[in-house]
Amino acid sequence: MQKNISGYNRGRNSLNMVKFLFFVFLIGPVYCLYSQNSEGNIKIIQDSRIDTLLSKHLELNKEYIQIEGWRINIFFEAGNYSKRLAVEAKSQFVNRYSDVSCYLIFQEPYYKVRIGDYRTKMEAEKFLKKIERQYPNAFVIKDNINFPKLN
Repeated sequence: MQKNISGYNRGRNSLNMVKFLFFVFLIGPVYCLYSQNSEGNIKIIQDSRIDTLLSKHLELNKEYIQIEGWRINIFFEAGNYSKRLAVEAKSQFVNRYSDVSCYLIFQEPYYKVRIGDYRTKMEAEKFLKKIERQYPNAFVIKDNINFPKLN
């Protein structure tokens, strides 16, 4: 008479699997956290030309202090009194929104007032929605902007 022991082996294999999974998912992360607290030394070996390249990159960035971004054009005018009108538009904007940068630009034959230094078009459009009642002819335009201020 032969006994059917295949069910017994199957139960034993599943018990071993549970033990293994317990070790991997509970004990494993604890070991990893413990091993991260140890100190060590890292030695970086690099070509000396990398330092030269990095210093040239830093010098170029000192010269070019602007990056591509977005601004909002709130005024543009050409004509006899366009400069005076542009200065008035800029001062009115600065009085309302002193925390937003404002620029008076002359691109022949137009005087323009542009505001903001936005990295994305979405940021610029968000502020445009905020000011569209006061400046109904304002629009978003791609422009070179100043680097964002670091906090």
